[in-house]
Amino acid sequence: MAHSLEEAGLENPAATQPVAAGLPDRILDRINRLIVIVSSVALVVAACVLTYGVVTRYFLHYSTDWQDEISVFLIVGSIFMSSAAVQARRGHVAIEAVSSLLSDNVNRWRLFFVDIATFLFCAFFSWKSWLLLEEAILEGYRSSSTWQPPLWIPYSLMTAGMTLLSIQVLFQIIAQWRRRSEA
Repeated sequence: MAHSLEEAGLENPAATQPVAAGLPDRILDRINRLIVIVSSVALVVAACVLTYGVVTRYFLHYSTDWQDEISVFLIVGSIFMSSAAVQARRGHVAIEAVSSLLSDNVNRWRLFFVDIATFLFCAFFSWKSWLLLEEAILEGYRSSSTWQPPLWIPYSLMTAGMTLLSIQVLFQIIAQWRRRSEA
């Protein structure tokens, strides 16, 4: 079982695709690269915060109310924010059992329709996230812990990540459509 495109003997599909939208596609690529770096740092910070929480609780018998929430914010934020970069490399989990049974032409159509369904789901999720973020800001929602950070922080990360993922999938659909039109 191959765990990466290179191990499977495949090229990065994002690198071989024609540019879907020119400048907007290049801008999204640069945003994705920056977000991957920031998300990586956020995961390291979350690991440090969790380690600090364990050490202070175990050795110092000191409770840290904030460490659980901040680590969840960092981890969830990094996952949502980096999802578009993962999609750009087609790095999300996919079921390959069906694709090996199909012809190349049928498989391309399957991928196209899967991308459309993915876009519809992500666009809906993004829209609902924007509504949730607006509500959290207007109503001043806070978490129920003693630390009580504002919930607009994780909601904004979720909203931005899902919006970027929707745009990324849309660009991939456009690129596939253009390839079909040119062929």
